[in-house]
Formats: sequence, C-alpha cells, structure tokens
Amino acid sequence: MSEPLTSSLLGLDREEITALVSEAGEPGYRAKQIMDAVYRQRVETLEEISTLPQGFRERLGQGGVTVGAARIEKKFVSVDGTVRYLIGFADGQSVEAVWMPEGDGGEAGDGSDAGEEAEDSSLGTSGAKARSEKDEPIAALKRCATQKPATQKPATQKPATQNLATQDRATQKPGRSTICISSQVGCAVDCQFCLTALLGVKRNLSAGEIVGQVCAVLKDQKVSPPEDRINLVFMGMGEPFLNYENFVKAARLLVECVGIAERRMTVSTAGIVPRIRDFGGEAIRPKLAISLNASNDALRTRLMPVNKKWTLEMLMAAAREFPLRTREWITFEYVLLGEVNDTAENAREVAELLRGLRCKVNLIALNPGPGIDFTTPSAERVTAFQNILRGTGIPAFVRRPRGRDIYAACGQLKRTVEVATSPEHRLQTISLSPPEG
Repeated sequence: MSEPLTSSLLGLDREEITALVSEAGEPGYRAKQIMDAVYRQRVETLEEISTLPQGFRERLGQGGVTVGAARIEKKFVSVDGTVRYLIGFADGQSVEAVWMPEGDGGEAGDGSDAGEEAEDSSLGTSGAKARSEKDEPIAALKRCATQKPATQKPATQKPATQNLATQDRATQKPGRSTICISSQVGCAVDCQFCLTALLGVKRNLSAGEIVGQVCAVLKDQKVSPPEDRINLVFMGMGEPFLNYENFVKAARLLVECVGIAERRMTVSTAGIVPRIRDFGGEAIRPKLAISLNASNDALRTRLMPVNKKWTLEMLMAAAREFPLRTREWITFEYVLLGEVNDTAENAREVAELLRGLRCKVNLIALNPGPGIDFTTPSAERVTAFQNILRGTGIPAFVRRPRGRDIYAACGQLKRTVEVATSPEHRLQTISLSPPEG
C-alpha cells in the first residue's frame, strides 16, 4: 500500500532528530529545542521555532524539511459539544478525528485511571450510577469475573431523578476528554455496519500524520498534556493493526514526546490475530480493545469479512494468550444491530465466548448513517443484552453516543461534509480552508 513521502519533523523520534541536528553540524541540544517546539508547543512552521538560529532554520527549509503539521480543513460542532475534524494532508487526502469533551464512557471498567474516572461517572438509564440487574455495583461484577476478592469502596449514588445532561455538566472534570484518531485513509476491513467501510482504503498514515491529528486537536482545544489529562483512542478511520509499524511508532511518540500516558490510550482492532500477538510484546503499549460484534462465526463472517481469515476460535485464543498487566482488562466492543445480533441467545453466546477472560464489554447501539442497511435496537433490547452479560459476571457498559448528529459517533466517520439538517439539530459548521483565489 502506498505511503506518503515525507521530510517532516513531525513523526521523527529523539534519535532521528538528533541525527538530523548532528548532520547539520549543530550542537546536540538543538534536538531538544526542535522536539519541544514540534510536540509540546505544536508549531506549524520552521519560522515559529524561535529557539533555533535563523541560519539553521533556513538550511532546514532549503533542504526540503518542514514541520509537517496537520491541517484542519473543517470543523463540525455537535449539540453535545463533540467536535468532528476533517484533517487534510499535503497529498490532498484527508481523515477525521473527533474531540469528545466528556468522553463516551468507553474506558469504564478497563482497570486504568481513565477507566476508574469513567466508571465513577457511568450512568444507567435512570440517571443513577450503572449497576447490575441484582443491584450490584460494577466493582462487584469485576470481582466475580476474576474470582479475586477485593475491598470495595462505598459508591456515592447520584439522585436518580437528576436530568442526564445536567448531571454530565455537574460531573465534568479534567481527565474525561477523549480524542479519537484515524490510522488509515479509509479502511479495508469492510465491516458491514460502518460508514468508513464505504470509502475503501486509500493509504496508510505515517506516524507523523497520526500524531499530527492529536497535535492539531490539542492546539485547537487549547489543552496540553500531561498537565491536562487526555484520553486517546485509535478508533477512527482505518484498522491500526494493518498499519502496525506506523501505529506503534505514533503511540511511542505520543507517550514520550506529546505527554499522553499509555494507560490513557486504547487501540481497537477488528481482530488481526498475528498483530495482536505482536502487540503483546511492545514496550509501550496502549490498552487493547477487540471489535467483536457477533456471537458466532456465521454471523461474524456476515458482518465482518475479516472473520473468514481469522475465525472466532483464533481470535479468542489470541485474546486468552495476551499478556495483561496488573489491573489491565481487555475490552470487547459489540455494536448492537436491531434484530440481527442483539438477541438473548446472542448475549448468552458472547458470555460463553468470554468465560474466564479478564475482560469487559462495551455495548454500542448502532449509530445510523446513509448506506447502512441495519437499524438501531431499542433501549430495552440493549438493556436486556447488558443484563444477561452482567448476570454471568461479565462487566458490561453501554457507550454513550457522542456527536451522532454530525456523523462523529462510532462507525460514522466517512469524511461527510453534508451533515444532518433536521430542525432539532442546529449544527455549527466551521470551515478553516483558505479561500480560493
């Protein structure tokens, strides 16, 4: 697959920037100045790196070196505060990234600090903290799943009558904002319920283009890790494990250079089994999420053609062999499609598949879009599915849809410029492209 030729600073690690500085005959400390400017100050041009001598900046430019900053072409702002970014690159290709100021609860129950924050704020349909059908807190379900007793801290319940939107604002705090980024232009996995699949795949993103999305969003939102705690998910356009080397390098740069803790990152895969095994051995490793979406091979092959190559048996074997760290849980994502994969029998089959695994499940009611021939299940069917999983001791959470009105929710990223125009959705669209002429 083709990849962009690049001479950009964004995407280079400390060793590569040090080599660049050395070849230019500059002192070694220039490498730190460049890295701080590119990854922490998030400059967009060489001229902005004021700590470098003018002559050095000119030589870099004459040599074809650029910062390589991502360009925000359009912004779509949802009624819930979510922002969808259309981000362009030098070759004219573009991807999407999403800013969720309150997250979507996807980290809840995964054992990380971010997961504990999401779990503390997770809400049931009544507005109260999510609990099992037996009125057990999630912590109890997690103990049941692993059969390891633990001391539980008393939970403070929110009033069940409190309005959900009001409660979200009341519990807003640093550390819950989430950025969702892309790893490819388009996607080759062809999940039948995902809008991105309709694009096909154009090319892989470079490590710099992956990191560049994060830098562009952080700059636009005026936040800066590690001072501001940000959660990051590789769940945008593309399959990260089909762009493995660039994804792994980007994750390392985001930890070492941008300042986002690896326990605040999650990567989702459709089930590229060999790469799941490779991923377990990485020194810097975001949390693992596996997109499951079906309870048996026949159904999963219909919904996710990747299952023809890596079956559920192969996928579950890789998951069971995955070397989990202390307090780490694998997340399984399950998009619920009305009358397709959301029956009680499906839920029982999922529970059997995951039996004995240190894992939790994120349930996602289908986010609709043009060209997708499935329907969103009712809230009652979602709750019934969740309760069956919880009844078997599997922590199960319902991801809150964010930015559905601007095609920013899970499965909706398709570089859509024409967004929903229904009267109840008064969308704010901001174009940042330069005027023509």
